Amino acid sequence: MATPAAWAAACEKFRASLSLSQVESQKDPENDPYKSKYRARELLQEVKALLGPAADEDEDEEAGGGGSGPGAEEGPAAERVGPGDGAGAGAGAEPSARAVRLAAVELQLGLNHIDTEELAAGEEHLQNCLRLVRRSRLEPAAVSLHLQAQNNLGILWSERDEIETAQTYLESAEALYNQYMKEIGNPPLDPNEHFLVEEEKLTEQERSRRFEKAYTHTLYYLAQVYQHLEMIEKAAQYCHTTLKRQLEYSGYHPVEWAINAATLSQYYINKQCFMESRHCLSAASVIFSQAEQTPSTEDSESETEQDQQDLRQRKAEIARCWIKYCLNLLQNAQASLEDNIGELDLDKQSELKARRKREEDEKENVRKKVVLFGTSDVCDAILAMEEKVACVPPLDFREAREVFLVGQNYVFEAKEYFQVDGYITDHIEIVQDHSSLFKVLAFFEEDYERRCKMHKRRIDMLEPLTVDLNPQYYLLINRQLQFELAHTYYEMMDLKVAIANRLEELDSHTIKKINSLAQSAIKYYELFLDSLKDPNKVFPEQLGEDVLRPALVAKFHIARLYGKLITSDGRKELDNMQTSLEYYTFLVDYCERYPEAVRAVETELELSKEMAGLLPAKMERLRAKLSPFT
Repeated sequence: MATPAAWAAACEKFRASLSLSQVESQKDPENDPYKSKYRARELLQEVKALLGPAADEDEDEEAGGGGSGPGAEEGPAAERVGPGDGAGAGAGAEPSARAVRLAAVELQLGLNHIDTEELAAGEEHLQNCLRLVRRSRLEPAAVSLHLQAQNNLGILWSERDEIETAQTYLESAEALYNQYMKEIGNPPLDPNEHFLVEEEKLTEQERSRRFEKAYTHTLYYLAQVYQHLEMIEKAAQYCHTTLKRQLEYSGYHPVEWAINAATLSQYYINKQCFMESRHCLSAASVIFSQAEQTPSTEDSESETEQDQQDLRQRKAEIARCWIKYCLNLLQNAQASLEDNIGELDLDKQSELKARRKREEDEKENVRKKVVLFGTSDVCDAILAMEEKVACVPPLDFREAREVFLVGQNYVFEAKEYFQVDGYITDHIEIVQDHSSLFKVLAFFEEDYERRCKMHKRRIDMLEPLTVDLNPQYYLLINRQLQFELAHTYYEMMDLKVAIANRLEELDSHTIKKINSLAQSAIKYYELFLDSLKDPNKVFPEQLGEDVLRPALVAKFHIARLYGKLITSDGRKELDNMQTSLEYYTFLVDYCERYPEAVRAVETELELSKEMAGLLPAKMERLRAKLSPFT
């Protein structure tokens, strides 16, 4: 390219190709979706022709640079791009202007072919870009080109499900960024700057922003690669760093950012890192509010309605993550406080309260230096959101109730979108979580009558779900609901028996209530067990691993429930004892036939053996007592 006019033409065509790819392509008709992309490609090929033969960078250097050998040129294309553009002395081989300009064109051609689903051609152009600037990749003129080509090759190989190849490219991009920032550090040229006149060049601040954004993409894609490779902890670290950088450099979409932060919170929940989880969720809620406050564009009415629908769904999804947070925090507290029969251990409670007072402040101060998202106003808003819910497991009813109420509010919020009509599976899971919140709150309640009322709330919300649920299509959900209802009635019956034991004499109302609760528990356990039968109503000879423990526990609880039924009729009592014995015996016999089942029900099996040994003698005594009347 020998004349300034030819150079000006190349610049104009390059800029026009960018406009076609980034702006005009959005308006392409459905029957010709790549119209603008193909036109942009033609312009890029014309720019490439104007720049001259595509001698790669290695050949340029061997020839003594762009000023000699075939394709030697005068004017703008003969310049070297190096220290004058911010490079440090000795940073690497200074690239010729033609090399970096060709590399910029190859990068755009690679992206263009990928956008039009021509991956092999896209890969070839991206590799051309890397080859042209390989030796000068640490120079400010070339580093962004090299890094972005590696990023896109990483994405390309991910889409081919060649995850380890993708990992290689992306980790190489990460290493390049780190080496450049350590050895050079100056804001590098943006790939598109190579076709701008001097007065149009970017400020150093904008160059830095774009380079950091490209590196953030590197981390974002690495997080996904590590997720695919099941390197979960590393994936979470990279996701956290990505989110943090997106806030710092204002390079994010609020809704997408919020969903990613809420999703990351679930990883921290599983690791029992509740401070980090709460911080992610608080940040998600704050950033999501930005999207809610952004006025809608003047699109068609249907698009605006769809956008609002999408926002409502995302808000409900974040609410569900909050529910899981509150539920897991409460369950973690229960696990640390219960004794060997599942009741609140007062000694443990006192010990944990004393320990918390010593450790809490120190732990929070250390962690917060690591996990904070955002700066200034955003950070303040996130911290204010955090104040609404604890991040340390509650140790008494008052603290547990505060967490419960936060969780319950998010239940109501999530149910506004995930309603029975249209979202039955999601709706039921939310109701089950609500039930679980009441269940764990009841653990902290010392008053048995109040506990019963909490369990009654669970029944009132779960029972209606079973009425219209088709067991053929929702078999697993039906089983879950039946088992949970059975267990809830069972807990209520136990509580009523404990209350009755404090009375001097049982009244008829209490007896009737205990029997009613026991019979309801039996009913739902039997429905659960019936669901395991084959079409001929035959119970399986051997239980599947997924239902082994629930089925045997159901048998054990039914046996115990028949033993709890109160009756003044001796014959009825004998019948109940016989039924109880049959269920205990089933469990013992099953574990003898299938010894591998023992591990699943060790405690229940031990008690069943004991009862199977005691009941026959007890029944004989009752028969003897009844015999004079026969």
